[in-house]
Amino acid sequence: MKKVVTMIALIFAFAIQAQEQKSQVPQISVNGEGKVKVTPDQAIIKIGFQNSGKDAKEVKTLNDEVVDRVIKFLKKSGIPTTDYKTNAVSLYKSYDYEKKKYNFQANQTLSITLKDLTKYDEIMMGLNDAGVNSIQGVEFKSSKIEEHEKEARKRAILNAKQKATDYASVLNQKVGKALLITDNSQQYYPQPEYKGNMMAMASDESTPRQTLAAGEIEINTNVSVTFALE
Repeated sequence: MKKVVTMIALIFAFAIQAQEQKSQVPQISVNGEGKVKVTPDQAIIKIGFQNSGKDAKEVKTLNDEVVDRVIKFLKKSGIPTTDYKTNAVSLYKSYDYEKKKYNFQANQTLSITLKDLTKYDEIMMGLNDAGVNSIQGVEFKSSKIEEHEKEARKRAILNAKQKATDYASVLNQKVGKALLITDNSQQYYPQPEYKGNMMAMASDESTPRQTLAAGEIEINTNVSVTFALE
């Protein structure tokens, strides 16, 4: 009986080994990269302003007045209410050891989505007139970012397949179906630089002022693909 059980176990083990060997398909793993360069057509402008004084109510009132002027200006400029929002508001007390008295400081930041870059200078100068005293950043965007990401992904897969084909052809083999695809992409797009500030003025009034250099956004996609070899 013991010999019979041992024989059955050996047969079962050989069957599993044969199945595993059969399932081991020759493979090749490569990385593929897809790049798409896009000219941005939108910008997110992050602005801030602050007021300080010895009375909390006074500095808050001063900030509220700036907010009111900014919102009225944006509405007058045709910016939809859905395209700007308050990011942060703060009011805090600090002690001046030199003067030995307390001061209050009110801060507020807003972000504005500008969907027409030709209005950049007009908007920036208007914000300056409204009382905004700092630009915290300008981030460029594309209104068709999903389409460009899709194209980058396609290019990455084609790049991976081409690499696999190049390697396999040297061995007189062919690339079969994809067995595994891993997306290694990171959602980060390098931002182009911008120049100028709210107080920039043209040296020649007859020449249109140019304070924005939008450049290009580069969308990168990276994938790892494992192909079967035939």
